[in-house]
Order: sequence, then structure tokens, then C-alpha cells
Amino acid sequence: MDAFSPILPQISDPADLRQLSYKQLDQLCEEIREFVVDAVNRTGGHLGSNLGAVELTVALHRTLRSPHDVILWDTGHQAYVHKLLTGRMKGFQDLRQAGGMSGYPSRSESEHDWIENSHASTALSYAHGLATSFKVAGVNRRVVAVIGDGSMTGGMAYEGLNNLGHSGSDVTIVLNDNGRSYAPTVSLLSDSLVKIRSNPVYMARQRRFESFTETLPLVGPAAHGAVRAWKAAIREAFEPKAFFEQLGVRYMGPFDGHEIRAVEQALENAAAFEGPVVLHVLTNKGRGYAPAENDAIKNMHDTSQLKPGSYTDAFAKAIVELGEQHDDVVAITAAMPDSTGLLDFAARFPDRMFDVGIAEQHAVTFAAGLAMGGLRPVFAVYSTFLTRAFDQVNLDVGLHEQPVIFCLDRAGITGDDGASHHGVLDLVLMSKVPNMTILCPSSYEELKQMLGDAYLLNRGPVCIRWPKTSATHRPPAEVGRGLAARKGRTGDGSICFIGVGKMFNIAMEAADLLAPEGIDVTVWDPRAALPLDPLMLNDAAKHSFVITAEDGYREGGIGSAIADEISDQTKVRVMGVPTTYISHANADAILGSLGLDAEGLAAEARKG
Repeated sequence: MDAFSPILPQISDPADLRQLSYKQLDQLCEEIREFVVDAVNRTGGHLGSNLGAVELTVALHRTLRSPHDVILWDTGHQAYVHKLLTGRMKGFQDLRQAGGMSGYPSRSESEHDWIENSHASTALSYAHGLATSFKVAGVNRRVVAVIGDGSMTGGMAYEGLNNLGHSGSDVTIVLNDNGRSYAPTVSLLSDSLVKIRSNPVYMARQRRFESFTETLPLVGPAAHGAVRAWKAAIREAFEPKAFFEQLGVRYMGPFDGHEIRAVEQALENAAAFEGPVVLHVLTNKGRGYAPAENDAIKNMHDTSQLKPGSYTDAFAKAIVELGEQHDDVVAITAAMPDSTGLLDFAARFPDRMFDVGIAEQHAVTFAAGLAMGGLRPVFAVYSTFLTRAFDQVNLDVGLHEQPVIFCLDRAGITGDDGASHHGVLDLVLMSKVPNMTILCPSSYEELKQMLGDAYLLNRGPVCIRWPKTSATHRPPAEVGRGLAARKGRTGDGSICFIGVGKMFNIAMEAADLLAPEGIDVTVWDPRAALPLDPLMLNDAAKHSFVITAEDGYREGGIGSAIADEISDQTKVRVMGVPTTYISHANADAILGSLGLDAEGLAAEARKG
């Protein structure tokens, strides 16, 4: 390998890393950081999480033999460096672009990607399954799961830990601790203990010494007990290990995650132990790039939808106003107060803001408890993440008829984050919860109105959903009533559009396209997708052809509910997202490819 040329372009496979000296590795890490910053600034994506995992990823790939050995990333947004080291440097030219490389691990991209993971706290369960399957098959393959400290707030991670410890599966768990939610005390003594306890040779000698003390005449049991008590006291005083080892998972660390040699040695030592091992590494999120190191928001999530005029901006302002009007309003977030628009509320009402971590299931049932106690909880969450907690929505909130307000950001097709982030299930699922009210704003002003309406309803759960797009402006209408924004003729040959949420504005554009052709269309904004406005349904039934449009799954969604009500009176065409996994691309381009743009709706209307 040419020592005088940039090193990164010469890396096409993880095996190339093992030819490099530690001095060359330092240079490589600098090149990786420069490359990632440039790529993310061009295409968008996750910055801080990847900059903090550079040396860690290099050490993993130098120690393991991927893809024979398995590396699992939880969550996958920290896998950019992994992609660079597995031959995908050119793919960063169109990162997160249509037809280009995914921002998460992708099984279709590389044999080095085992899981397409973007929802947190899942990697330990995958690891348990893979390690078990390898054991059954009698093959020797290492399994390493890299999980961030933030993901350790999710209940599924603890379920995985518990089962790993119970089964004794040979899995190395790399706990990437960047100070997000877990920061153990580190001292010179604990650092010394780390080096001793992570050495399998020492541990074997220690076990022999303990066995020897048991055999001593008369004082054997007492001596043995004294040794174990001394060790326990030191452990509890200086090492944050008790939690893991009570679950049957050996703890090693913490180590400096930016010291490649130290991480490599720790990985080698972990492999020498039987059963699951937690390897705790300390890293700095955003390392090497001051804007990411100094900006917590830039470090965590994309906040592009917070720009003025967006739906999230409207929500951010509306919930502060609602909180000022009503002392019982409280807000909940699952580790995303920034991108869901709750930072201003948190600053204004710090005692009424609750961040439960990456624990959506807990968040929902916690909200039910708050409501039972007389408060009015508002849970702001991405649509794709709420679907992780549907059982709790249905049985803990819905069954108990609690007035929890679910505010679903990034509903519908979201675009560049791909299949795992499209919010296409919420309308189908939430509409099946008895006594649920679903409100779909189509303008900036309506979101504020609907949040206030949801507070006043107080007769069970309310779901308000909005997309990751700029909002139009229009005066709000009365709660529970649809809006006939455009009245066309009725009777033979007449057409009616019903556009749910953002699709209302697209339906209006389609009507404008059809008008010069002499096709006069009625356009309804249902506003309340559940329950449906009887006046809207009655009017729609007077037309020869009704076209419904929604940016969620077509089967089982709101259009299907409308068709159930009026299909015996008129022809209904339900337009929505097909039940399939949709890759990343520009959101409007995806909608257009599905016929969910103005041209698509107009073309459907011309068919009659």
C-alpha cells in the first residue's frame, strides 16, 4: 500500500486494514472524518454518530473477519464508516438519493450488512438469534453487536440482554457510550481493574487461587469468602458492572473507544471468554468536527423539518400556547425533543416535559397513567416509531378510553431515510382503535386548531398526523367537520376528490389541471379521518365517481373506510400507498411514481 498517497481510496475490503501500521491508521481515521463531513454536508444524513465511531469501527474490522464474523449495528445510522471500510466509498456520491446508497445498513448493498436496522434497541435480539443458529449448526463464527448508550433505554435491549445471559450465548456486546445517557465513574483504580479483569490469563489464575483458598485447613472457607468479599467491594465501589453481571453478562471496561490498539486487545480478550460479554467503550460524538461536537442537535437527529412554515414548526408553537392556557398539559418524547418540536415547550415548562428515552412502548402506557391521574399528555413521536407501541395504544390507552393526544410527525412518505422511516402504517392501525379520533391537518393553521380541539374533546385518545413537508396556509375549519373547498356539479359524470391531510392540497392541484378541460371537480378536505363527517359522505355519494387519496397504505386505510360507507351508492377509487417496502428517494418523486401527485389524480379522474 502506497504510504505517500491517501489511504482511504486504497481500502476496498476490511482485510486491507490489517496491512496498516498504527500511524497509518491514525491518518486513515483523519481521512475518514474529512470524507464523512463532506458527504453529509452534500447529501444530508447522520454526522455526529459516525464521527464518534471511526476508531471503534476500524478496530472491529481489523479484529473480526467480516462477513464470516457478524457485526450488527444498533442503530444503523452509525454505519457510514463501516460502509467505507467495506468497499462502498463511491456510493457516498449519491448517499440517500434515489437509486443510491442507503443511509442505513442494507442487505442488498453488501454481504457485510446483516440487518437493515434503523429502529433502536433491536441488535441484541438479532445477535442472540444468530449466535444460537451458529451453535446449532456447529460453526465457529463471532457475533458482535454495537449498541449505543441511548439504545439501552429501550426495553427490547434489556429483553435481549436477559436472554443472552440466561442462554450463555457467545456474543460480544460493544456498548458505545458517548455520554448520551450513561456515563460511569472512571478513576485510576478502575482503569487498573479494567486491564486486569479483561485479561483471560489473569482471570484463569484468579479462579485457581480462589479454589486453592477453599482447600486450606480450618480457614479455607473463611479465606475463600474473604477473597470474594474483597473483590465484590472493589467491584461495587469502582466498576459499573453489577447490573450486567447480575444478568449473566460479563462486563469489561470502560475503554477509550478512540484508541484502536486498546479496543483491539479488548475484543481479543472478550473472545477468550465463554458466554456474552459487554465491552464498554467511551467515545465522543461528533469527534474531530467542531460544529458537531459543540451542537447537541446536530449530533442527534435531522431537524430540517423545524424550518419556519413547516408542520412541525406549527406544532412547536401550538403546544407552547396550549401549555400556557392549561396547566394540566404535559409533553412526552422518546429521546427526540429536538426533531419533534418540543424544545421550546421543555424550556418554558421543564417540569411538564418528560423524555423517556428510546422507549416508545413505555411512553404510551406512561401517558395512559398520566391521563388517569388527571393530566393531559401529548406524546410527540415520528409515525414510524409509534407503530412499535401499537399494543399499548390499543389496550393501555384505547381500552381505558384515556384522553392521550398522539402527535405523529413524519407521517406518510418521508423520503430519504427509506423503508424503515416511511410513516405509512399509522392510518391503518390507529383507525382500528375503538373510540380513536384521527385528525389530519392540511394547513399550518389547522394543526394549531386541531391540537386545541384535541384537548377539548377529552373523550378518549386523539391522533394528529402530519408530514415532513412545508405547510400551506388556510384558515381552520370547525372541529369534526370536513371542508368542501371546491364545489363542482353532482349527478351523472360528476367527480369528487377526497384528499386526506397533505393529499388535499394535491387534490386541489389536480382539480386545477382538470378545469381547463371542462372537468368540474368537487374537492373535500375530510380533516377528521375518524370519525368521518356524514355531510361529506352524503355529498360525495351524489357524484358518479369518488377518488380518495392518502399518503398511507391503501388497503385498510381511510379511503377503504370511505368506500365501505358509500360504495353501494357510487363508484369509489381508493388511491394510496401499495403494501410494499419503498426505498429512499425524494418524497414527492415517490408519491409521483405511485400516482399520488396532481397529474396522477387527474389521470385517474379522466378515466371516469
